[in-house]
Amino acid sequence: MSELQEALRNPVAGLLLRIVAVLTAALAIYHIFNLGSYTGYTMLTGQYIYGLLTMMLPMVFIAIPAARGRRIHSVPWYDWIMAITSSACCIFFIYHSETAVEHGWEYEAPQYVVYISLLTWALALEATRRCGGWPIFTVVFLASIFPMFAGKLPDSFAGIHTPIDLVAIYHTNSDESLLGIPSQAFANLVIGFLLFGIALQRTGGGKFFIDLAFALLGKVRGGPAKVSIFSSGLMGSMSGSVVTNVLTTGPLSIPAMRKVGFSRSYAAGVETCASTGGVLMPPVMGATAFVMATFLDIPYGEIAMAAAIPSALYFFGLFVQIDFYAGRNNLKGLPEIELPSVRQTLKEGWHYIFVFAFLIWMLLFMKQEAIAPFYATALLLVINQLRKHSRWVWKDFKDFAESCGALFAELTGLMAGVGLIMGALAVSGMSGTIANDLLFIAGGDIFILLLMGALTSFILGIGMPVTAAYIFLAIALAPALVNGGMNPLAVHLFILYWGMLSFITPPVAIGAFAAASVAGSSPMKTSFVSMQMGSIIYFIPFFFVLEPALILQGTPREIVVAIVCAVGGILMVAGGLQGYLPRLGNLTERGFLHWPLRLMLVVGGLLLAMPHNPLLALNELQLFLLSIGILVAAFVLAGLHKKLQPA
Repeated sequence: MSELQEALRNPVAGLLLRIVAVLTAALAIYHIFNLGSYTGYTMLTGQYIYGLLTMMLPMVFIAIPAARGRRIHSVPWYDWIMAITSSACCIFFIYHSETAVEHGWEYEAPQYVVYISLLTWALALEATRRCGGWPIFTVVFLASIFPMFAGKLPDSFAGIHTPIDLVAIYHTNSDESLLGIPSQAFANLVIGFLLFGIALQRTGGGKFFIDLAFALLGKVRGGPAKVSIFSSGLMGSMSGSVVTNVLTTGPLSIPAMRKVGFSRSYAAGVETCASTGGVLMPPVMGATAFVMATFLDIPYGEIAMAAAIPSALYFFGLFVQIDFYAGRNNLKGLPEIELPSVRQTLKEGWHYIFVFAFLIWMLLFMKQEAIAPFYATALLLVINQLRKHSRWVWKDFKDFAESCGALFAELTGLMAGVGLIMGALAVSGMSGTIANDLLFIAGGDIFILLLMGALTSFILGIGMPVTAAYIFLAIALAPALVNGGMNPLAVHLFILYWGMLSFITPPVAIGAFAAASVAGSSPMKTSFVSMQMGSIIYFIPFFFVLEPALILQGTPREIVVAIVCAVGGILMVAGGLQGYLPRLGNLTERGFLHWPLRLMLVVGGLLLAMPHNPLLALNELQLFLLSIGILVAAFVLAGLHKKLQPA
């Protein structure tokens, strides 16, 4: 967002972003609320999406300079040309949308349509470059032209050879590329939640959640770090952005952690992990979850329900690790006199909880995920305007519109790029064959395929936005895992989790670098701390993909047993990672038994939490007994060592 925020210094760009944001929201409301049934004009899906692109694609060229990091105080002539041209191309496809459907322009179109499609393709690539940078542009460009060379590759990677004119019209007219799942999810689901997330931040929701967390947890052992988990989890679940979450809650939580004895890098690492987990926490999660709902053709509420237990397990793992770390290092909480009052905090911010509950009710019980965020945003703004101390003035509304327009423009460029990847895989026939190729490479071994998927998700998550990486893997890898007998929803969540890991894992670790800038710590050291703190998230995807009961896919008994085992296992793993357990005390004081004890706790905890372990030819009961045996041995050994130590 830095490039776009910089662009807002340009009065023209700021004004246009405000106007376009209002028009985009109005068009989305018109389509999503089906107002066409009252006006007598209902848009086709293609017309709606191109309508959004008509407004948002030009803003990419107006608001984001061609060279990143270059400040602009006026829009260059060539950017105006690209903006006007991109808008004209989109208007052309809106006007001819019915003709395109009737005559199948995605497979055969007049020559002038081919030229306009080539121009639109080129402009979409440039928009992707400006929004995502050169690495993402390179991936999207190579993928989008792949069909032209697909027939010349070795048999294992070969696809259907497609001439450039057919590729161009497929990208612009089919439901698989620029008009595909990424754009559909953005147009039908994401816009409303982006409005809600920005409204929440602008009305002071971030400060409320931090104050509430301090009031509830500030005085307990390691309190400020636990505050970070609570506040960042709540804020992140609604903002859907790791970096935004870090920059919103970090400036308050990180100094508080420093005050009670946490190092700069540890405080920044905690904030990074908490903010990353917030994006995986229902009800909002991130844009990727809405794309997932479209892929699986299930209500978003089902995905939110399924993601609840894994995200809760992740935050539980973070919480106990911080508690054990504080216990091992004798870190206290903040004095009660320095903390806000729970009663006063709730009195000032009760409406955030009310709106939050209203959103959950509409999502999970009313199953109105498309319209829920619009109602929640309207409710939040109305209540905010009725409260004197937080009431917006005209400038606040302008800032809100500018922020919405900037975020819409950035995501439009990225979604267009992701759509081009999907279109290329579809037109070349690779989306239907790559899954079988992967199964063949893995030798039919599902665990090897899972490891391949985890590694690929992580690598793509480094160089691409999480949504782009997820969509590619949802097409290429997910069918192979599903065909191998894995639960479809668990597979897609597995991919999402591993794509998110790049935020906390070096060498990129974008979230850790953002937190390091707030804490004034070494970015690389912070990323390694965040990797250690969030290490449980590397295992949780394997837990639920091998035991779908953890995503509520099973009988009540299976779900309860799976959750209990996972909680116990994570508790032991956290104790091993931090070298501390309440009953055993500081394991680092066990001399030569220090590392063996910690290793036994980690191994025993992992076996307990993951009953379906493909590496061991044991049934569930045998694995359970093995894990209990290892953990009991660790406790007995630690207890004996403690008794034998001189007083």
